[in-house]
Amino acid sequence: MNSFGFALPGRVIFGRGEAQKAPSLIRSFGTRGIVVHGADGRRAAWLVEALRAEGSEVQTIACASEPTLAMLEAALAQAKEFRANWVAGLGGGAALDLGKALAGLIPAPGGAMDHLEVVGKGLPLAVAPLPYIALPTTAGTGAEATRNAVIGLPEHGRKVSVRDERMLPRIAIVDPALTDHCPRAVTLASGLDALAQVIEPYISAKATPFTDALVRPVIEPGLRALVRLMQAEDTRARDYLAWTSLCGGIALANGGLGAVHGLAGVIGGVTPAAHGAICGALLGPVLQMNRRLVENSERIEEVCSIVSGVLGGRVEDAPDTLAKWARGSGLLGLQAQGLDPAQHASVADASLASSSMKGNPVSPSVSELVHVLSEAN
Repeated sequence: MNSFGFALPGRVIFGRGEAQKAPSLIRSFGTRGIVVHGADGRRAAWLVEALRAEGSEVQTIACASEPTLAMLEAALAQAKEFRANWVAGLGGGAALDLGKALAGLIPAPGGAMDHLEVVGKGLPLAVAPLPYIALPTTAGTGAEATRNAVIGLPEHGRKVSVRDERMLPRIAIVDPALTDHCPRAVTLASGLDALAQVIEPYISAKATPFTDALVRPVIEPGLRALVRLMQAEDTRARDYLAWTSLCGGIALANGGLGAVHGLAGVIGGVTPAAHGAICGALLGPVLQMNRRLVENSERIEEVCSIVSGVLGGRVEDAPDTLAKWARGSGLLGLQAQGLDPAQHASVADASLASSSMKGNPVSPSVSELVHVLSEAN
């Protein structure tokens, strides 16, 4: 058995209704804090009001879209003056990432570009981050369990990260009730992202016994839960999908991903498309590519068997069945999401340098990735 290690949030609390513990848990870190929420601040009002009722001074920051460097710098300028003791993120992956970045950068000397990978200096954090508390309201990104915050730089056509193991949330509260009645399109896109984040670590070249133990048991119930939620609102399905997302977040932070996320990171930098929707469009075609290129892969065949068992059809047709099911449920193809076919070759080439691509079970060529993008169009 190969050596491996793993890092986790300081404390994970999972369960329906557990979010009600958040105010007192957050208050234990101090009396001044920042709550980062999504576009609609009313969804965070219960938390802000409860914190203020306990005597906390709270500054709120809205994250209306996937965070960009400009959004981060504006939020950072606002937050540094407040002298917070802690940061809490309540929302989807975008809000959680912005909150995580703020927690890491508020105490740090210098600016965001000093710590951004690839386009910045990529310097390690010289000062420990503020305590960060994450409460996801979608089941998809697993950002409540990761050590990086993804920031878009539209002028560079890239998405890059601020990354430090100390950026893992001090507390992650995963309450499936916060995802109840999430809009159907968001549920589909984020749910497909959650599935990608348990399928890719399982077939990844970087899989470990730890990541296997997390993701293998949740692939089938996660897919069944998403199928159910495309039919009707269902609290049990919300619970299973939230658990799938959490397991995927822990796995990707401690193992590898693959070509879905390798391509998605580049596409997200050159289009306004949501990350989950990109991953959803790529999942079937990438699974098909890997099945074709990796001979006699028991893990890939196992995943295909699970997909076939849930969605029907032949095992050998499972990747295409998954792609067609996603489209039939309302997911747009990449072209409709904003990716011009003329960009396929440049996207494929750029994706080869991504860290996610290095986890793919086989090293694909540019032409193979271009084929994937054409299938996902």
